[in-house]
Amino acid sequence: LLNDLRVLDKTRYPLMVERFVALAYAPGAELPAQLPRPRLTVDSTNQRALQARLGLESTRPLLGLCPGAEFGPAKRWPQAHYSALAAHYIAQGWQVLLLGSANDRPVTDAIRQQLPPALQGACIDASGSTSLVDAVDLLAACALVVSNDSGLMHVAAAVAAPLAAIYGSTSPAFTPPLAARVRIVSHELPCRPCFQRECPLGHLDCLR
Repeated sequence: LLNDLRVLDKTRYPLMVERFVALAYAPGAELPAQLPRPRLTVDSTNQRALQARLGLESTRPLLGLCPGAEFGPAKRWPQAHYSALAAHYIAQGWQVLLLGSANDRPVTDAIRQQLPPALQGACIDASGSTSLVDAVDLLAACALVVSNDSGLMHVAAAVAAPLAAIYGSTSPAFTPPLAARVRIVSHELPCRPCFQRECPLGHLDCLR
């Protein structure tokens, strides 16, 4: 039984999170000036076990890369760019962790394979081999996370990992990572944000 019908005023609630929070208040009520930020609890015991299983070294800073996006390719930074980023950090003494679902495995595998053979050992591909709970603990161990606008981006924000969030077809003005240590990366073009799964113009300039 629907007994509390709300008509969405998009101009009043531009953020997705505001639209859901508003449902907890009376119609027309003012929202708090500062909304609570999501915070996920980290299991340090599981975190250490995962680091050992994946061969991550505690003495080297960890770069987490989340190159997938279930929404579609218009949200995915090109894999060659991720590979170049991984190579840069590995050359500085970092290790790299690729995270995602089993569907992201072709992308993460290509990122790792595009690295020079001498650098591939420092790049661990955990996509499809970890649960979401495991991803929470692993992202919390990262000294830096670079992610597309995806579910894992929001997880990284909720464990307070330093985060660079890359936006293509979508917009941080609608679904930003709700955390303090965030840098938004986007290329402003007249055609974005289009909110399409695939680039309607076929060029993906917003991500290249």
